[in-house]
Amino acid sequence: MLRIAVQSKGRLFEDTINLLQEAGIKVPSSKRTLLVQASNFPLEVLYLRDDDIPQTVADGVADIGIVGENEFVERGEDADIIKRLGFSKCRISLAIPKAIDYPGVKWFDGKKIATSYPNILRTFMKENNINIDIHVIQGSVEIAPGIGLADGIFDIVSSGSTLVSNNLREVEVVMQSEALLIGDKKLSDEKKAILDELLFRINSVLIAEDKKYVSMNAPKSSLDKIIEVLPGLKSPTIIPLADPDWCSVSAVLDEKHFWEIVGQLKSFGAEGILVTPIEKMIL
Repeated sequence: MLRIAVQSKGRLFEDTINLLQEAGIKVPSSKRTLLVQASNFPLEVLYLRDDDIPQTVADGVADIGIVGENEFVERGEDADIIKRLGFSKCRISLAIPKAIDYPGVKWFDGKKIATSYPNILRTFMKENNINIDIHVIQGSVEIAPGIGLADGIFDIVSSGSTLVSNNLREVEVVMQSEALLIGDKKLSDEKKAILDELLFRINSVLIAEDKKYVSMNAPKSSLDKIIEVLPGLKSPTIIPLADPDWCSVSAVLDEKHFWEIVGQLKSFGAEGILVTPIEKMIL
């Protein structure tokens, strides 16, 4: 049995549970129980506060965990980064009141900064030879300048709407963060085997994200041009049609390049372009 520590609430919780479900792992939905067991995979799920996950994994209480990179770096625990998961992305930034003219990072010298991430902030300021007074707050960091508690803040930024609503503006991005799968350095061979199967499933889900399966009818006279713009995993699939001048072409496209490529396909005479979402992809 493999034990995974996950955040008990919030966006990272939702993204993590969705990932497990997409990987075919059925986990009870109730969060009132601290520890639950999957019904169809040798996995226990331990629900914790996000800042407790790095230590829980490093101490071997949980075998693996999914945690924000910001929390992992801040805690500095001795655990392995097994995989970057690419979701729950955010950044940790310095922000100051909108009305202040910001000349550069030296502005922070001698200032009081409110944050929940003192270690990351301290390292950044030391690298820039800046002395600050760090005021540690757990939650609602953004209100600190408005009530006179600090000159600026150092906090997570996603959309930036919270900063705007508190009359703050982002002036320095210190680090980018995403969800990490971390692991105990001393996993047994049995648990490593379960982890390998879990990773196989997770990779199959993540590879399929933002991918589309595209098939079309194409004139053979334009086939070379069409193949040139279609990336495919190795090469597009080409199937003859009843009409000897036409064939069916299929390929996998990245969504970010989808419209650009489809426009080119149409200009080369492709017709009946069918687009299908990909749930999972096994390489």
